[in-house]
Amino acid sequence: MYEYLNGVITMIDPTFIVVEVSGVGYHVQVANPYAFTLDKTTRVYIEQVVRENEMALYGFADSNEKMLFLKLLAVSGIGPKSALAILARNDHLSLVQAIQDNDVTYLTKFPGIGKKTAQQIVLDLQGKLGELPFINEIDVDLVVPIKTVADNQALADALEALGALGYTAKQLQKVEKELGQASLVDSAAYISAGLKLLN
Repeated sequence: MYEYLNGVITMIDPTFIVVEVSGVGYHVQVANPYAFTLDKTTRVYIEQVVRENEMALYGFADSNEKMLFLKLLAVSGIGPKSALAILARNDHLSLVQAIQDNDVTYLTKFPGIGKKTAQQIVLDLQGKLGELPFINEIDVDLVVPIKTVADNQALADALEALGALGYTAKQLQKVEKELGQASLVDSAAYISAGLKLLN
């Protein structure tokens, strides 16, 4: 319903801000209230969430943060408050990186996120964050999970072997696309080509 509010920040609380627009004060829950400046005219991006016993406005410093919030909200078991708690760390690139790398340990550091929920975040969002504008600040190959090579068993075996040699998931993801475009006869050929790319 709302895209953003242009108004003056008239109140800052540990969990929300009040944005006054044309004499009306909007109570907006945000991840980092103290990132906003009191008495300053500010554009706050808004998402209205209506639930059975609640109607609330959630606010964001920019459209990227709002889009990431909506992605998190689509994950089974993640509500608006949990999504805000995840965004409160204000390191969105590392969050996306962790999802792409299946880094469950990183995700469980957020308040209220256990191992099961962290695994669900990866399951629901891995490979689905490429349309976020700020994703360009990450290596674009990271938006393609390794499991997309499942239809090429020789390549999959080669990547597994390279991983056993000590190469990280990030390194393997960087060479996966190029290897996938090559028509090699067996896993040994893919391993040889992969080693050349990695060294």
